Amino acid sequence: MYGRNLKAYKRTNLEAELSVADPHRVIQMMYEGLIERLSQAKGAILRNDFEYKANRLNKAIGIINGLQTALDIKNNPELGQRMYALYDYMKSQLDKASVSLDVGLIDEVINLILPIKQAWDQIPQDVKDKTNQQILNTPDY
Repeated sequence: MYGRNLKAYKRTNLEAELSVADPHRVIQMMYEGLIERLSQAKGAILRNDFEYKANRLNKAIGIINGLQTALDIKNNPELGQRMYALYDYMKSQLDKASVSLDVGLIDEVINLILPIKQAWDQIPQDVKDKTNQQILNTPDY
């Protein structure tokens, strides 16, 4: 009972944070969630908990799909295409890790995502504010 209530609280708290989060923060949260899911998948493999491993890797791949969808390829086509390909590579490595139970492949993906997350975290506030304003003022059509 306690675990279910805690899970519901965390979900509600996350939904509340997402509803007021700026676009930069949403991507930041996606990177954080991705690293967390990958760490959980590693632990599940080490415990031989294959159902949880599959769940965590599926969630991680879903987050990577979301990151791919968020790419602005029009603004910088070369960078966008490289990031898209990198995300595809990460998903491929996670698929292999799921089958082979090789935590080294998960570590590889973590090591690829960490510098990207760290760079994202270092974006100056004035740049974030300007970009967020542009995103929020762009009509959806």
